Amino acid sequence: MALTGRTALLAAIGSLPVGILAPSWTGMLAVNAPLSLAILCDYMLAAPVRTLRFTRSGDTTVRLGDGAEVELMVANPSRRRLRADVRDAWPPSSWSTGSEQTASRHKVDVPAGERRRMKTLLRPTRRGDRQAERVTVRSYGPLGLAARQGSHRVPWSVRVLPPFTSRKHLPSRLARLRELDGRTSVLTRGEGTEFDSLREYVPGDDTRSIDWRATARQSSVAVRTWRPERDRHILLVLDTGRTSAGRVGDVPRLDAAMDAALLLTALAARAGDRVDLLAYDRRTRARVQGRAAGDVLSAMVDAMATLEPELVETDARGLSAAALAAAPRRSLVVLLTTLDAAPIEEGLLPVLPQLTQRHTVLVASVSDPHADEMTKSRGTAQAVYEAAAGAQAQAQRRHTAEQLERHGVTVVDATPQNLAPALADAYLALKAAGRL
Repeated sequence: MALTGRTALLAAIGSLPVGILAPSWTGMLAVNAPLSLAILCDYMLAAPVRTLRFTRSGDTTVRLGDGAEVELMVANPSRRRLRADVRDAWPPSSWSTGSEQTASRHKVDVPAGERRRMKTLLRPTRRGDRQAERVTVRSYGPLGLAARQGSHRVPWSVRVLPPFTSRKHLPSRLARLRELDGRTSVLTRGEGTEFDSLREYVPGDDTRSIDWRATARQSSVAVRTWRPERDRHILLVLDTGRTSAGRVGDVPRLDAAMDAALLLTALAARAGDRVDLLAYDRRTRARVQGRAAGDVLSAMVDAMATLEPELVETDARGLSAAALAAAPRRSLVVLLTTLDAAPIEEGLLPVLPQLTQRHTVLVASVSDPHADEMTKSRGTAQAVYEAAAGAQAQAQRRHTAEQLERHGVTVVDATPQNLAPALADAYLALKAAGRL
């Protein structure tokens, strides 16, 4: 049983005259006995909670930052009218700060034998699966003095997907891809390394593209046209070890790497290449393999939704072995990891020749824009020390990048906002150069 504020107010109002005019146990009993009887009757007339029936419907997936609507249907099979407060509980990360109180609580009035629908708006603040908790009901009697209270388990799950904020860069990169294909109205021929077709020579064409054998068989000069490589294999490797847990600004490094991987996946799928995903630290955390171009992006988003950084050191040898097993033929291996000196020099560099011998390797890393701000600090002794620390950190990253480049690795080092477009540009440059 739960008593309401109205009950406390009536008890206080009845006790005041007794306490002032005739303070005695008899007077208190004369006031509280009728109130207790009213509370008991009100409790008995309240609709029972255990017999209520709940069902759910609504959204099962939502992108991080968007809202999901989950409907809760309550049916009242009893003979009493249900007047109740309902709390639809979800994990704290299912709401934006300060909105849980209003979003999760509902007032319902359900006549006997009828049902009503309630809508709960979720706005998750983290990726992953959000499971519904208990539905708590407080059923009030007609006088509003007492209430029955109970809970029901009504399972429902909403998967929170990565936001894919870098998709705004996709149209400009697709336009660049069409230029490489020679399918735009600009006055340039399509670049690439795969032979496409023959056409008649026009002034301005590169004379190195003239096909002399075809020219000898016809009366006009024929030139070869080329197209970028297609049907190549790209393996995206996400390092989910401890370094991916660091936050750069308001974004974890892993989330920034995921966003860049999604943009590259969308671009490569449109370019006719095959894209796979491997998430690894000391074991495989997620894998997407062998998906068609139309399904690969949704599969990637779904696989990344539940990924979280693991607070362990990444096993570089295991990562290399897993990447080689996932890409048995020549591929572009895109490793999204850190450029910190220790993990690279002690972990990746010793096993890097195994990858570069068979594959084209690209390493993409998230840099901290705060380091650039530190290097500009001046005016005080503390500011000078900050500038020196920022310059030293940048020098170490450049040294690490140079070590990787000496092994034939392409390195992309950019801030969280710029990593995705920079990685897409590096892919297009490799494609245009015929290095996939």
